Amino acid sequence: MKLDVFTLFPEAFDWFRGQRPVRKAIEAGAEFNTRDFRDWTPLKGGRVDDTPYGGGAGMVLRVDVVDAALEGVFGDGDRPRTIVLSPAGRLLDEPLVSELVQEPAIALLCGRYEGFDQRVHDHLADDEVSIGRYVLAGGELPAMVLADALMRRMPGALGDPASAIEESYSEALDGLPEYPHYTKPPEYRGWGVPDVLVSGDHGKVRQWRRQQSEARGDSPEGHRRD
Repeated sequence: MKLDVFTLFPEAFDWFRGQRPVRKAIEAGAEFNTRDFRDWTPLKGGRVDDTPYGGGAGMVLRVDVVDAALEGVFGDGDRPRTIVLSPAGRLLDEPLVSELVQEPAIALLCGRYEGFDQRVHDHLADDEVSIGRYVLAGGELPAMVLADALMRRMPGALGDPASAIEESYSEALDGLPEYPHYTKPPEYRGWGVPDVLVSGDHGKVRQWRRQQSEARGDSPEGHRRD
């Protein structure tokens, strides 16, 4: 997979690029590129935004700037699936990750200020994706969340490929949350480990884990600890 992230702050992704699963995916052949809108803006002085028609506070990223950046990277030919990170978009979940990971290339558009001119959404992007119904300063953090979810699926990203099989909301768990995990010490401050996990009975362990996943899936509080 090839990911191109369009942003006003490419340096924000330096930390992300160095994370082990991302680094390993890149070493195995995946691509992760950051593209600065200012590098292709047709406006003088590196400008990328303007005041909104109709008045109001804040600035809006211009459609001609975004179009110039996309054309500068991809030319006049076919563009990859292009996604705007937006709190109003489709909520990111495991089925959407499974859908997007099939794409050979994806472009992510990170907004700032009051976001993009609506014509970016209507004519330049294929999708809008949200990581939650709340507002952040920009699309960089949501882009990292989406990119992480995708790149950890890439061959070589995880030390043990089996780690990605039984995860929360995976097909192996029928879309349920993952069951609890325990490790040493067997007792700490009076907090023990369920007997079934140290019984050596793998069939009972599988049954217990399934029950725990189903219980978590039925609970509106999810993983809350009282």
